[in-house]
Amino acid sequence: MIEVGFNFVGKGNLVNFKKYASKVAKIDSMIKNKTGKGNTFLGWIDYPANVGNELLADIVKTSKKFMKTYDTLVVCGIGGSYLGSKAAIEAVNGLYHEKGMEIVFLGNTLDPNYICQTMRYLKDKNFAVCVISKSGTTTETSVSFRLVKKLLVEKYGKDFGKAIVAVTDKTSGALRTEVNNENYKSYELPGDIGGRFSVMTPVGLFPIACAGIDINEMMEGMKQAMTDFDNPDIMTNPCYQYALERYFLYKNRKYSTEMLNCYELGLRSLTEWWKQLFDESEGKDKKALLTASCIFTTDLHSLGQFIQDGSKLLFETILFVKNPTEDIIIGNDEKNLDGLNYLNGKTLSYINHKAYVGTLKAHSEDGKVPNITLTVDRMDAKTLGYIFFFFMKACAMSAYLLGVNPFNQPGVEIYKRNMFHLLGKQGY
Repeated sequence: MIEVGFNFVGKGNLVNFKKYASKVAKIDSMIKNKTGKGNTFLGWIDYPANVGNELLADIVKTSKKFMKTYDTLVVCGIGGSYLGSKAAIEAVNGLYHEKGMEIVFLGNTLDPNYICQTMRYLKDKNFAVCVISKSGTTTETSVSFRLVKKLLVEKYGKDFGKAIVAVTDKTSGALRTEVNNENYKSYELPGDIGGRFSVMTPVGLFPIACAGIDINEMMEGMKQAMTDFDNPDIMTNPCYQYALERYFLYKNRKYSTEMLNCYELGLRSLTEWWKQLFDESEGKDKKALLTASCIFTTDLHSLGQFIQDGSKLLFETILFVKNPTEDIIIGNDEKNLDGLNYLNGKTLSYINHKAYVGTLKAHSEDGKVPNITLTVDRMDAKTLGYIFFFFMKACAMSAYLLGVNPFNQPGVEIYKRNMFHLLGKQGY
């Protein structure tokens, strides 16, 4: 479902896969048998096969009820608690609210302007809330949930709790206590799956379902990827080949940055999810690639200049979708003042593809920038599920190649400690 290509990485930049066969097979065994660093957070590796039809059916049932009762869903979560669902909704549905509920994201920032503007926007909406937090004390999420809950009480009175779905720890934490006290509808956040791998759990599935996307199809894509990449052979596993090539370019060719580029605006949030996945998983012990992203052709008129002629510190990974969900034909104009009649009868997808091919040639051949290509036929729920799992497993392999724990984030805790101290939180 994903075609991985290394034809444009440049002479001398392609890794010798056979040389790493034994090491990759050993890491594959660590992942499969859950014996590597951070192994208690490897629950995602077989979750798509074990999620259970009952849970999926209940999520679909609840989402349909919410879609009939409310017009907007506010998702309160940060990091992996919102990036996956936002990526999925925009990739499959596009950037405009045309089916399912309108999904609004809060709890992912402390920006007073955005929060105040969103609160004002919600006053005229018939909205519900999905709050996502393992502990219930994550600052950004808890602040927004407290504020939006006050709006719910003002709008629905004593029935405000019917408009809340919580995704949290099964037994402990402040949010679980509130769920039990207020009798909110809730789903379990699996203890063995970290936030940036949680799009396959109710964390991602409930908001995605409320947006009118078929979550069963998305899980089918994940299950197919799980099967396709359950293979220790580096010579035949394109997921591991991608992981190894990016590792080789970092370690042996001294590239410091990987840039993920897409040719559809609806994939911008997918690139944000991808950046969190790899940066938070690998950026430890003074190691790892920095990840960046562009949306072409938009960013070709800005960052494209640097990629082509600037410092050779990065390589590109291109995720290209062959067939768009929608398309349009360019017509003839009698006056032809813009000089575009040579495009008469051509589709936008045809033009976009030529831009992709032309840019690939320019950056790899003239700019000498290595390019890895990831090509899919179309972007639908099943394909997206496949892409999600492809990147997750590649990330685990890549991090273990570096020798770091893919599943912790010790650096994130430092800013929290400093912030809590400055705010006067007890114990800090």
